[in-house]
Amino acid sequence: MKKICALLMALLLSLSAGCGTIDPDEAQESIQVIAMDTAMIFTAYGVNSTKADYAAEEEVYRLEAMLSRTDEESQVARLNSQGTADIDAELWGLIETAMAYSEATGGAFDITVAPVLLAWGFTTDEYQVPSQAELEALLPAVGAEHIRCLGENADATVTVELDPGTQIDLGAIGKGYASDRVAAIFEEYEIPRGLIRLGGSVLAIGDRPDGEAWRVGIQDPRDPDNAEAFAAVLNLTDAYAVTSGSYQRYFEQDGKRYHHIIDPATGYPADSGLTSVTVVTDGTQGNGTLCDALSTALFVMGEEQALDFWRSDVYDFQLVLVTEDGRVVVTDGLTDELTKVEGNGYTYETVS
Repeated sequence: MKKICALLMALLLSLSAGCGTIDPDEAQESIQVIAMDTAMIFTAYGVNSTKADYAAEEEVYRLEAMLSRTDEESQVARLNSQGTADIDAELWGLIETAMAYSEATGGAFDITVAPVLLAWGFTTDEYQVPSQAELEALLPAVGAEHIRCLGENADATVTVELDPGTQIDLGAIGKGYASDRVAAIFEEYEIPRGLIRLGGSVLAIGDRPDGEAWRVGIQDPRDPDNAEAFAAVLNLTDAYAVTSGSYQRYFEQDGKRYHHIIDPATGYPADSGLTSVTVVTDGTQGNGTLCDALSTALFVMGEEQALDFWRSDVYDFQLVLVTEDGRVVVTDGLTDELTKVEGNGYTYETVS
């Protein structure tokens, strides 16, 4: 069994800001936060950088308390255990958003795979390969159609009902949503530039103090323990980039590796020919949530369907796909923003 540290597996970056004198308005604060089972780093510039970072920390802890599936006091845990519960309108809004992404992706993204994740042990870290019979018993309760809103209440809560056997897990969208909330806080504190890292979810705000784009490395899935091994490097300004990869959490049994990205149609880890998917959008608030959901869904779909989905223009985004056969496939909107890494053994393809 093996679990890789989220910080080493996520998108990594170079914080080199070049030489020169930084004026008072470019004061910089950087803090590390451990939340949502992830190492997070908030780096803010400007006179309000310290206030912004610590306000962001408080917000992430608030979201963790609401969204955690394993914290018995959280709203998500209470809904899962009771089947019907009154939850905050904010949480219902996120669930509705997740359901919309599920519909748009034909079910490739689905927050109701929670019981399946538990059967594999990815929720508890007590890994095992469930029997086919066990998975077949769980799959009928998977699907967004098993979630219902029963109405809004006078106290601004919403009553939500789950069908018997259905549970939700917002792990594949929660950090993206958290990045959007942190972005809103940075905007409130008038942060001119900064970098938000929540595991594999990254937001580059503005440019670096030296005027250059932020350099964000896409981890090499074949060498996840090496923090300096990249499949490619993105140059980002005012942009989100979110990566999902089979190397981020997995275990091995009887010589076979099983990763945590579950195909909702089969109940098994997605066998899509991909090792990582990075979704890139502009820095519009809300796009962090979108990128998080799509990086999972497109990994499940595989290369051909993921590119078809990109070409459909249902959402405005760009892609970097890393394949099992050693290719880095880049959509043409990232041509000027992607730097190849020489000598890493990958071949690069641009698609349109």
